[in-house]
Parts: sequence; C-alpha cells; structure tokens
Amino acid sequence: MVHTVAVIGAGPSGLASVKACLDEGMVPTCFESSDDMGGLWKFKEVSEPNRASIYRSLTINIWKEMMCYSDFPIPADYPNYMHHSKILKYFRMYAEHFKLLKHIRFQTSVKSVRQRPDFSRTGQWEVVTENRDGQEETWVFDAVICCSGHFNYPNLPLKDFPGIETFEGKYFHSWDYKGPEDMYGKRVVVIGIGNSGGDIAVEGSRVAEQVYLSTRSGAWVIRQVSDNGLPVDRFNTRFVHVMFKLLPMRFLNWLGEKKLNSMYDHAMYGLKPKHRFFSQIPVINDDLPFKILSGSVIVKPNIKEIRGSSVVFDDGSVVENVDMIVFATGYNYDFPYLPNNVLYKSGHRVGLYKLVLPPNLEHPTLAIVGFIHSDGAIMPQAEMQARWVARVFKGHKKLPSNQAMIKAVEKDTRSIEKKYVVSKLTPIQVDFVEYMDELAKDLGARPSLPWLFFTDYPLFKRVFWGPVTAYQYRLMGPGKWEGARKAIFTQFDRMYQPLKTRQLDAQQPSTSGRLIKLSLTLVAGGAALYYVHIRNPTTFPALLSRLHLQTV
Repeated sequence: MVHTVAVIGAGPSGLASVKACLDEGMVPTCFESSDDMGGLWKFKEVSEPNRASIYRSLTINIWKEMMCYSDFPIPADYPNYMHHSKILKYFRMYAEHFKLLKHIRFQTSVKSVRQRPDFSRTGQWEVVTENRDGQEETWVFDAVICCSGHFNYPNLPLKDFPGIETFEGKYFHSWDYKGPEDMYGKRVVVIGIGNSGGDIAVEGSRVAEQVYLSTRSGAWVIRQVSDNGLPVDRFNTRFVHVMFKLLPMRFLNWLGEKKLNSMYDHAMYGLKPKHRFFSQIPVINDDLPFKILSGSVIVKPNIKEIRGSSVVFDDGSVVENVDMIVFATGYNYDFPYLPNNVLYKSGHRVGLYKLVLPPNLEHPTLAIVGFIHSDGAIMPQAEMQARWVARVFKGHKKLPSNQAMIKAVEKDTRSIEKKYVVSKLTPIQVDFVEYMDELAKDLGARPSLPWLFFTDYPLFKRVFWGPVTAYQYRLMGPGKWEGARKAIFTQFDRMYQPLKTRQLDAQQPSTSGRLIKLSLTLVAGGAALYYVHIRNPTTFPALLSRLHLQTV
C-alpha cells in the first residue's frame, strides 16, 4: 500500500496533489525547483530556463468561482477576473490554511525518477534531487505525482519561416515577453492568435506604431464580459451541458457562431477560422475586436518568407520596416526526469488512463496531474485528478487490467481527434463538465441530480441552473465538505461583492420575470429528468424505492 508520495512541482496542480495525499493519510514530499510556490503564476522579471513564464499584465481569463479549489472559495472582495498577483495570494492562503508549506522543499530540482530494481514487487520509485548548492540526494517513494506543467519549453519553429536568419530586427518567443516597453514606436508582427498572441498584440498596439497579427488558421474570439455584464463562465451550466447531449453539434456550432458574429462578424474582421466553434478552445479577448476595428491591430495570414526587414505573407502582401517579431507559437511538452519506457504514446499525446495514469505499468504508482487542455480552469480539474489518483494509490479504487486501460486510452484518443482539432502542440482537449463528472463518478463524488431534485430542491436549482463550480463535487462521497452547500448558495454574492463600489437603490424583480424563470425551470427540469431516464432507465425506480424505504 502507498504511504510516501513524491510530488514534483508546487504550482496549482502540485498544491492540490499534496492536499489530496494528506486527506488520504499519505505522507507527501513536494519538490519545487524555484524559491516559491505558484508555478506558472509566480511572475519573475527574467524568464528562467525550463520554467513557465508570464507577462507583467497577465490577468486570468477564467471567472474566480470557476477556477478556485472545491473546498476553499476565493475571497468575496477579490475581482471576478484576477491579476496574477491575486492568484498567487490565493495559492498562499490555500497552502497556509491546509498546512501544505511544511511538505514543500523549495529550490530542489528533480533530476531523475526511476523504477526501483524490486519494482515488480513493491511498485516503488527512486527519485534523485539536487538542491541549490548542487548537492544530490536519493529518495525512495511508494508513488510519484508529476505536476511540472506543460508551458515550460517554448516552441520556436524557425525552420517554418524561410529567411528568418536575414531578419534585421529582434525576434523572440512570447515566453520571453514581460511588457510592451521595447515596442514603443516600433512596427511589430505577432505570430499566433492564441490567448498569449492576442494579449501581446493588444497590449503592444497601445504603444507601437503598428501591430500585425499573423494567423495561419484564424480563431473564434469570445468576450469575458458576457450578456448583462456577467462573466461568460457563468453560463457553463448543467442545463447547457444537457442541451449539448440532446441537440445536434452542427446546430450548436451554428448557434454559437451566430451569437459571436452578432457581436462582430469574424469574416469581416479577418478572424474566421477553418474549424467550427466547438472544435477548439476559443480565444478569450475583450479588447482585440476593437483594436482591429480601430486599425491598431491588422490581421494577416501566415508568413511566407522574411526578407531583411520585410515580411511577406501568403496572400502576397508585404509589410516593410518591421522592427520586431513575437512568436506566440505555443509550447512543447516534456518530462525530462522520466525514462521513456514508462510513458505510453497514443497519437499526438502521452496516453494516460483517465488522463492521469500511464496504462502500461505493472503497478499504478506513477501519475501525471494537470496535463490537460479544456474549456475550464486547470485548478479544479487538477484537484479532481489528484483526489481520484490518491484514492487509487490507497487501494480504494480498483483499476481495470493494463490491456483494458490501453484500450480505453486508444478509444479516448480517437474520440478527441474526432471531436476536436488537435495537433502535436495541443494533443489533449476535453469538455470541462464531462471530464469532471467522469472522474467524480469514479470517485463517488458526482452530485446526483435526481436525489437533489427530491430531497433538496433549492440546491438542485443551483446545481442544475447555476455554473458548474467545483463546490458541487464536495456535496457527497469521499472528501465531502460541509461548507459546499453554502458555497454554492453564496457564489453569486462573491461575484457581485467586488462590483459594489457605488451604492444604488435596489430594483424589485417583476412578476413576468418570475413567471418566465419558473417556466424555464420546469422545462429544464423535465429535460434533465428525460435525459437521465434515457441514459439510466433504472435510476428513478431505484430512487423511488430508496425514498419509500426511508419513509417507512
């Protein structure tokens, strides 16, 4: 049985993994190569090799209620979309509240993780670390959780840009970008229209003479400030998720694209991509459309070649006197401390059972947590992965055979490739709610909608109609938190709190508004019950029998 666990990395995934191990009675030791926690969210003025790096102005594009850990809400007075400094403060509060700091060894790098000679019998690992003084130390652990992230190794595809060696200006990867200081009065080309590329183009356009945003495939761009000024994440509800299961994807793509184009026509703005809306994670940027409309940012196709200070694009257009090129071209992923034979390859990705466990090991004592892309925040997903794998380590969750796990991995790979646009740089993409529910069901922590409907209807309404916040996965099962219900009931209070900076007279809701909401509730409830009945015909008879027995 697993007792000691090595956790590699003290970022958001590492912190959640340390806590999950403690909750299951294990003894974790977390190795962090830097001098502080936070991983990606620890800003440094100078980027450090083989470590994630962020820019000075970075603000997270996930609503605070959707990004926090499931048993530790973010303070009510914190803004809905937080600057990286606020996120780091939240991590500190989390670590201090759950007494995680004493389990972290800072300025200690992991050099190698190897199976012990008696691995077939014990499942143990030998971990070699190096401290800041260069001294190596060898440890033995019953299990290892890798939380070293996937934004550490910049992808700089210079060979794809003929003539780059002739460029007379400065070029660098977005990993090195800290702020727009060097862009004053310059002509700048940003390559790549992901979230970093969009942010850098917008910020640079405020000081540069001109910014050009080059994109090979385009992107759907959504706003953080959605209808009625609410965070766009607020609409990621179980009702919406049910509709996704009942309605054709072609219709949903049409509906989503129509909604986006009603705000700004993506074709007219030069943004329209080749893929459909729900086939890839969209770019989240409120400012980019206005910058395009005002001419501060000009969207261009892919670069064909570079000639000195001139950049030639695929459509034959040429931009001259370019001073700077920023490559926002993504990241490669690697686990340099792991031997190649422990990782199973499946398509473009590292094949992991439940996106956590290598399926080919004799003992399931190695896990990778936080190595995932989705339409939600990494924090609650990594936490759910950590809770699940901690139960596996303790023997509370029995796994299928290696052959069955490999088969499941290959099935997942085919499903991901069919549903999403994936590549070597973005090999994994999942639906946030679907993935969280899948792990929670395995864990025994997925909220039961029929049970809540009959036993706690006010809570059912908030779970079904409200955003799928991580608190929902603390209502029942292992790791149940008594504060989960209150956290769900007060999540909108925490949304409004930082906006209450000017007191106004309260307006009373209208009767017609109440009737419309009631009607929609009944329709949605009926749709949910129908969906559950179709998927699991035995659910309601079993539930009614259970209620009858309790009544008797």
